[in-house]
Amino acid sequence: MFAGHFGLAAAVKATTPKIPLWALMLSTQLLDVAFVPLLLTGIETLEPVEGAATYGGSVIHADYSHSLVGALVLALIAGLLAWRFWGRQGGLVIGSMVMSHWVLDLLVHRPGMPLLPGNAGNFPLMGLGLWQLPWLSATIELILIVAGAILYAKSLSRYRKHGSNGKGAPALWAVIAMTVLLVTALATNVIGL
Repeated sequence: MFAGHFGLAAAVKATTPKIPLWALMLSTQLLDVAFVPLLLTGIETLEPVEGAATYGGSVIHADYSHSLVGALVLALIAGLLAWRFWGRQGGLVIGSMVMSHWVLDLLVHRPGMPLLPGNAGNFPLMGLGLWQLPWLSATIELILIVAGAILYAKSLSRYRKHGSNGKGAPALWAVIAMTVLLVTALATNVIGL
């Protein structure tokens, strides 16, 4: 769901012009940013599923970064930091974007997402496993990318309306480039490159 998270960030940018796109994109990936060092140190792991497609072909044991409570804590920290820069609404948006990662991952991950960090309490692991249907999860991800690009591109019309000395055209080209990159990332992920 890597590219789909970015598509959601573009869609939200269309409605929150004061928050920079980089902040929205980072917030949608913050759980994975936390996951990488934990993966590199062996605290969190990837377990390949035999016979599974390369797209979503692993159970991700992200017992801290992708636990529900862990995600809530990261969302709260990010939201409070964002509040300092972009006000209350900015803090709520950034915190929500961090949590959107967890919600989208809940849809696609195989059961492996704990409720509490470290799977304290040994509660059942969560994940609806849409990656087991690669065509469906790839379609949902593509919809997020395309919808985000369309909404963001439409929001650029405010540049043209307010006489911003041609800033709308370069921004539109940036949206097109971003969309091509995200679709390419999705395609390479699905075919396993």
